[in-house]
This record gives sequence, C-alpha cells and structure tokens, in this order.
Amino acid sequence: MGHPQPLCSQLGYANSWGLTVGIRGSQTCRQRSHLQNNHQRSADSSHNPFYQPCPWSIRGARRVLEWLLMVHLRAAWELGRDPGVAGGEGPSSAAISDSWLFPPPFPSSISILVGAPKANTSQANVTQGGSVYYCPWHRGNSSCTPIEFDQTGSRQHDFSGNGTDGLTPVEFKSLQWFGATVRSHGSSILACAPLYSWRTLKEESGRDPVGTCYLSVSNFTKFVEYSPCRSDLNSAAGQGYCQGGFSAEFTKVRGPDAMQLRQVISATQEQIKKAYYPEYLILGTQGQLQTRQAAPIYDDSYLGESVTWVFSCQVTLLNGSDMKSLYNFSGEQVSRILDDLLVGAPLFMEKTEDGRVQEVGRVYIYLQQPHGMEPNASMVLTGHQEFGRFGSTIAPLGDLDQDGYNDVGIGAPFGEDAQQGTVYVYNGQAGGVNAQPSQVLQGHWPHSRSPDFFGFALRGAKDLDGNGYPDLIVGAFGVDTAVVYRGRPIVYASASLNIFPAMFNPEERSCTLEGTDTHVACINLSFCLNASGKHVPDSIGFTVELHLDHLKQKGAVKRALFLHSRQPHLAQTIQVHNGALEECREMKIYLRNESEFRDKLSSIHVALSFGLDPQAPADAHGLQPILNYLTKSYIERKAQIQLDCGEDNICVPDLQLDVFGEHSVVYLGDKNALNLTFNARNRGEGGAYEAELYVILPAEADYSGVIRNHGNFTNLSCAYNSVNRTRMVICDLGNPMKSGTSLWGGLRFTVPHLRDKKTIQFEFQIRSKNENNSHSEVVAFPLRVEASARVSSHGVSKPEAVSFPVSGWKPARSPEKEQDVGPEVQHVYELVNEGPSTISHGVLELSCPMSFQGKPVMYVTRYSVPANCTSSQPVNPLKLQVTGTQGWPRPGRASGSGASGSPHTLKCPEAECFQLTCQVGTLQRQQRVSLWLYFRIWAKTFQQVSVALPPPTSIPQFPAPRAAVSTAIQWVKPESSHGVPLWIIILAILLGLLLLALLIYVLYKLGFFKRSLPYGTAMEKAQLKPQAASEA
Repeated sequence: MGHPQPLCSQLGYANSWGLTVGIRGSQTCRQRSHLQNNHQRSADSSHNPFYQPCPWSIRGARRVLEWLLMVHLRAAWELGRDPGVAGGEGPSSAAISDSWLFPPPFPSSISILVGAPKANTSQANVTQGGSVYYCPWHRGNSSCTPIEFDQTGSRQHDFSGNGTDGLTPVEFKSLQWFGATVRSHGSSILACAPLYSWRTLKEESGRDPVGTCYLSVSNFTKFVEYSPCRSDLNSAAGQGYCQGGFSAEFTKVRGPDAMQLRQVISATQEQIKKAYYPEYLILGTQGQLQTRQAAPIYDDSYLGESVTWVFSCQVTLLNGSDMKSLYNFSGEQVSRILDDLLVGAPLFMEKTEDGRVQEVGRVYIYLQQPHGMEPNASMVLTGHQEFGRFGSTIAPLGDLDQDGYNDVGIGAPFGEDAQQGTVYVYNGQAGGVNAQPSQVLQGHWPHSRSPDFFGFALRGAKDLDGNGYPDLIVGAFGVDTAVVYRGRPIVYASASLNIFPAMFNPEERSCTLEGTDTHVACINLSFCLNASGKHVPDSIGFTVELHLDHLKQKGAVKRALFLHSRQPHLAQTIQVHNGALEECREMKIYLRNESEFRDKLSSIHVALSFGLDPQAPADAHGLQPILNYLTKSYIERKAQIQLDCGEDNICVPDLQLDVFGEHSVVYLGDKNALNLTFNARNRGEGGAYEAELYVILPAEADYSGVIRNHGNFTNLSCAYNSVNRTRMVICDLGNPMKSGTSLWGGLRFTVPHLRDKKTIQFEFQIRSKNENNSHSEVVAFPLRVEASARVSSHGVSKPEAVSFPVSGWKPARSPEKEQDVGPEVQHVYELVNEGPSTISHGVLELSCPMSFQGKPVMYVTRYSVPANCTSSQPVNPLKLQVTGTQGWPRPGRASGSGASGSPHTLKCPEAECFQLTCQVGTLQRQQRVSLWLYFRIWAKTFQQVSVALPPPTSIPQFPAPRAAVSTAIQWVKPESSHGVPLWIIILAILLGLLLLALLIYVLYKLGFFKRSLPYGTAMEKAQLKPQAASEA
C-alpha cells in the first residue's frame, strides 16, 4: 500500500503528513495553546479547533529516562514466544528506548527499529551518544545493525573570528540520549536526542539541553537534522527550557486550522528537508508551527511530554486530578470505529485497609461517544503491586483474539518482587475493556541483573510474521534486550454433553458386559464439538477426556463405568472441520453392582474437558493455534440412581435416638468402666442412606468396643476416628436404614482421664447422606464427676508391752540422757490412700498422753515423717542426749499372773496430751505415708504409783482415720533369786552314783550281763543229730 506524499506545509493542504515534536518544560518558554506560523492568523472563533471536528486520533509517545527496550516472550493464550525467535540485544552499555515496526527497502518483509540512548558510537569524542538499531525481521534472526544518522562529533566555533583563541565547543553530544524517541512513517524515520545540549553563538557562556532530532528519508538515503529549540538566545525569555524531541509523532493534516496543541512544534517533512543546511548551526524552518508563550499559571504543566495524533474526534481537555500521579504520562487508543483514550498515572497512590498509602499506579479509560469524548473516565484499571508503576506504558495491540474489539497492553516496569517488570494484556469488549487481564507477561532474567524494567516500552498492533494476528514488542532497559511476542491463531470452540435417561434403574439391566453373561443397568452418553477460527487449518484436532463419577476421591470406587472398556476414564482425539457442522460421539455407561459401593444417594457427576491437540503440527509460521481464553472447555452433567423413595426419588427419613447408661457418676482417679446402650429408629417415609451413629467422646474417655452376644443387641460394625482433635466412634446402621427400623446396640467405654470438672458428656447422633432431614437430634448423656477416696491406717508398737519394775535400773536425780527417763518405745503409723480418687490436701493428726494426775507418763524424744508438722508441746524439752535405741534388762519373771482386772487405757483429754499435726499434701491412689514416733516411758512415775495405777495401762494414739496403737505397761512381782549350796550339789552327785551302782547289781543278778549260746538249748542241739542206720 502506498503512502501519501508529504507536502511542504501543514496549513492549506489536505491529506499531508508532517512532524509534531513535543517540547518538555514550560517555565521560561511559556507557550500557549494557539498554533501560529510566520503569518499571523485571525483569532476568529469560527476557526477555533476545539469546536470543530479534528481528523486525527491519538497515538502516545512517552517520556524516557535512561532506559532500555526489552521484550520478554512467554507462552500464553494469545501471545506466545517462539523458541526460535530471540530478542535483539544491543551493546552492554546501551539503553534501548523504543521500537517501531518499519517497512525496510525490501517491501516483502518488516523490520524493527530499536533505540539505544546509551550506546557508544563512532562519533569522535562522544561518550554514549546513543544510536538506533535496524533489525530485519524473520524467524531465528536476532542480529541488528546501527543506523548512522549522525557521524560527526560535537561541533566547535571560533568566537574570536581570527583563529587566535582556538575553537570552543558549542554542542555537546555525549549522554544526549539519541534514540530515546524513535518514530517511523513509510520510508521516513525520526530519531531524537532530548538531552542534546547547545551553547549559543555569543560570548556569554551557556549550556542548555535543547534537544535535537534527525530525519531519515527515502530509505536511509538522506539524513537531515531538525532542532527547533536551538537558537542564539540564551536568556530566560529565549530558548530557556525548550527541550525538543522528548516526544514526537508523524501527524496527518487535512486542511487549514486543523490542529491546535500546547507546547509543541510542528513542521512537514518537506519544510524540514528544505530548511536543512549542514553548514549552519541555527536553522529556521519556513512554515513551522509552534505554540506561543503562555501565562505564568501554566508553568510546570509538562504539556508536550506526550504528544499524539488525532483522528475523527472532538478535542476535549482531560486534566489530571493530582500531579503526584503524573497524569497524562502516557496515552493510547484502542477501538476501530470510535477511538477511545487510555491515560496512565503510574504514580497513583491509594490507601490500604490499614490506612497506609501505597503507590500502585492507575489507567483511566475515556470512551468516545458519537457526540465526542466523555469528560470523565468511564473505567479505571488499578495496579496491584506497590511501586510497580502500573500505567507507565500503554500500547494498542490490535485485535488479538479476532473478536472485533481491539486489545491493549499496559506495562508495569517495576512489577514483581524483584522489580523485573510485568506487562498486562487486556481484551477489548463492548463498553470498554475487560477489567481482568487475559494474559500477564513477566521478565525472567537472573536476579543479579535486576531490576530489568520489563515493559518500559511497548509496541503492538502489527503483524510481523504474516500469520494474520498482531504481534507485540516489549522492552525493558535493564538487560539490553528486545524480544517479540507473536500472536497465535485463535480457535473458537464449544462443546455439548448429554446423558439420557438421567437415572440408573438398578432393576432394569438391559446391557451385557462384553465377554460375559453379566447384565447391568446402563444409560446413554453423547457429546459434540464444533470449532472455527481465522488463519487456522481446515481440520482442527482436539483431545477430549471424559471422567465418570469424578467427584469421588482418588482411590474410591467409581460407581459408573464405560461399557466397552469397563473404566471410569475415556480419552479420545477428534478432528473437527473448521466452521463446519459439529462432530459428535455416542456411547453407553453402566452402573456397578450395588454391593460394590455404599453411596447410592449422591449424583454421579460426568465431566467432559477438551483442548487443542498438542501433537498437532505447527502451521507455516511455526505456531500452533490456541483456544480463545473465554472458551468453556469444561462441561459437567450428572446422573442419579433410582431409589425406593416415590416418584420424586427423594427419601425423607425421621431419625430418632435414645441413650441409656448403667452409671451416672464417674470418680476421679478410677478407670470408670462404662456401658452405654442406645435405641436407633427411623420413623420416616423413606430410608436413611449410609446411616451411621456418631458418638462424640469427651476428652476424658476412651473407646473399648462393642457389646456383643447380649440379648437383642445388633452386631454393630464400629470404628474409632479422630478429626481435628474431635474423637468419635462411628457405627454403621444400614444402607439404607429402612423406614420402620429399630436397632438396639451397646458400646463399652472407660473414663480414666478425668480432670477437675463437674460433668462430662457423650454426644450421640444419627447421620445419613439424605438431602432432607438427614440427621437426628443430638442426644447427650451426661455424667457427674465426683471425688471418692478410702483411706486406711494402721500402726504397731515396738515393743508391744513394757513391764515394771525394771531390773537393774535406778532413777537419776537429774536426767541427762534419754536412758535416764526409762525404756524406749516406738510407734509406727501408716496412712494409705486406697483410692480411687486423689487426696489433694491430707492432714495427719496424732494425740498421745503426756502425763496423768500431774505425773509424767511419756517423754517424746523425736519423730520422723515426710511432711511438714507442728506440735502442741516441744519435742525433747529437757534437751536430753539422744543416743538411739538401746536395750533394757529383761524384767524378772513374775511370780504370779500379774494384777487382776481389765486394763485401763489413758485417753485424751483424760490425760494431758501431746498433739502433732502434719500436712501430708497430695496423696495419689495407693500412695502411703509413714510416721515414726519415738518416746520414753517415765519409769520413775510408774514405780512410784504402781499401787495406784490400775494394771495394766495402755497408751493409745488416734490419727485420722482412727487407728489405735497401744503399749501395755504392767507391774509384775519379780521372783526371789537365792544360790544353791555346794554340799547339796555334792550330795546330789553321790546319791546319783549310789543309785546307779544299785541298778547295775540288780541287773547282774538277773543275768542281764551273761552271754547266750549260739545254738540254743540242749533240746535244740539233740534234734540236730543224724538218724539211725536203718534210715541208711
């Protein structure tokens, strides 16, 4: 397609292309909105462009601050990165600024222009002067060539005029950011250096960043400079802060008075070429349009930082509400018929819920109506990442999804955690754009080189590879790279899924499993697909997957299977003709035998999902199509199992429950074996499916088992389970638990872990999977918690009795040792907690008599017990020397049976008593405490009052609970002890010898000492002789 021939002036000519250069800054060059050329125009209101149709739409240029263009490609739904397409990379010191699609000298291909404002060039004595790279486009190419717009270094001037003072630099091209602004139209390219500095040709020294631009025409055959802000005025009212080239645009003019812009300078290409003379430093462009000075109130307005071209709209002033958001930093248009405006505010701040202010960025969308642009934003898009600078760049992307609405890309170059950058793709729709991005592109370079500033420059809406879909170039200057996203062909597809009939009847088994005689219940399933798309193959491959009963968890039994494969999953590849009739498939699915699963109530969900065949070959451009992001690629239908619940197939049970127990009290410390019985009933019209008894156990209880072989109890199947620290026992009551059912059952528990609570309770409930009336009421079985402890005590006395008088003992006038008091007695008391509960505060009290009728009876020397004790009287008050237990002489043998009568027991308070109180503290079950009491009996007292004291006497001790230990004290009369005379002993010996001799004599006379013959008597000998000879 040819391009209109540029004409010499913007005024008075129709359909001509010219240049509009934005001027950054307004402090001294106060320029007003009225455009003027060398001829003064009338101020007639009929020529005011704000009230007349303007034949131009807006395409934004943007502010550039030391940045690189970079494009990151990532596979997604509309834009995909081809592995064979690498991004163009500039020099390591380059800062790629901008990129434009540009028809090169070869009309059959498209090239990309990339600005590198910090690139080093071949210019003499120029550091990082900047460059523009020319990148021919074809797959697999990543090489770029710099365009030599300006090969000269900084020019110098002889101010003396005689050559004696030498040359002085008048322009400064180092760090001028050449390539920060790049624009192209037809065979023309405009590249600007907004930081180009200039010194006026006057003796007063000065250096102002006036900016300059170079125009390439006729396919690089000629380069001309255009520096509208460079002049010989260095005062505040002269060039001031005029900074040309900060933004620029090729604009189209149709007639006189067609445009009025603020802070811009405009000229046609022919005017620029005609006014260019390389020998002159200051050039005047005949017919150039520029804004005139404005009032001081317009200082710092930054108008002209972004300029646009306008097509078929009425101009309306849109002002930012707060300069802090850098309103109007960038602007682009989206739709085809009525051009809409998007304005970025990358520094927009909003308050969070906690009141903190954060910078997130925002984009305002102004929709154009037939009567003109709406004055208020119709829609706003707000960023989500703090300091991401959402809205720094905005670019129209064309119609990516071929739905008739143009799409837009919005850059957040500081997005992501590592500030690598993000680009959001929003799809156009009726009434604006979709509020949610359809695709998010992110930079992925090593974090050591971050921030990457991915998305600082965007260019789209052009088809690079000729596949009929627009592509996108994304830039980020942190990695010196430009990468291309290629638009992939879009396929519009839809599917349908039908199940008929929608209910399995287990009684009607009309299908037979292949290879068997097994009849099963079955239903029909069918699905259909249709697809269409532009620039896609005639036959489109799809993969279709069907899942039966897919809501069942992995590993669970699937209730329905495909008849031909007996599997719950089916995957097929189907070819659908582009734009033709739908492609359909039919099959049968069957129901498993009811004995193989429990869930008969819930629906059997059948899910269909489809997608493009990933194995399909790529098209001629190396790309595979992709489904439209709004395609519903997942469909779900459901089937039911027919139940015995009437025509509506809805069962409504009425579940009732009663619970009984043999105990109502449990005791702290005991195991507390407990049997609970229940009666479960269904009084409703329908069965309760998957009916189960849930017993919620208190934390103190444990489950032991089921009560079996007990009368009419049902043999239950129960299982213990714990969910989120809730312990429960679940028992199966039937599937279904039919109407009229009444079940009795019993469960065994123990409650060994009781705490300091007043009550605990078990909770019983019947639950089913029915949709209506599925649960019974919760029945609580409470148990009171009480403490019960049986304490036993016993004791022993060592010795059990003490007898007086004591042989060999004499009382001492002043006792010094404990032996001087009398014999020692030990009492041992033992306290045992038989349980079952624990005694938390045990107290042991001991009472024993110390004196009787004013006379001391016993003297306590010490005691031993593992407790804290206090006594009513001091122990060992005389401070006697304690020598331990020593033996005492055994008392003499009593001559009689002792005193007669029953023993008299000394008790408290009959006698003066010794009180001992011991704090035992906590006593666990079966824990015991022993008390050892050591005392001496006052022997002197008992010897003095032996006649008055009723014998014998016992001293009892009564700890709580009462246990009496007594020591008997009795008076015995000792036996007289006289020695045996010696003569009596001798006489007794002699008498004994005499008696022995007499006994021997008597035995002798009786023949006791004679020996007997060995053969007996004479008669016996005669009988032993031989008989007469006759016998021979």
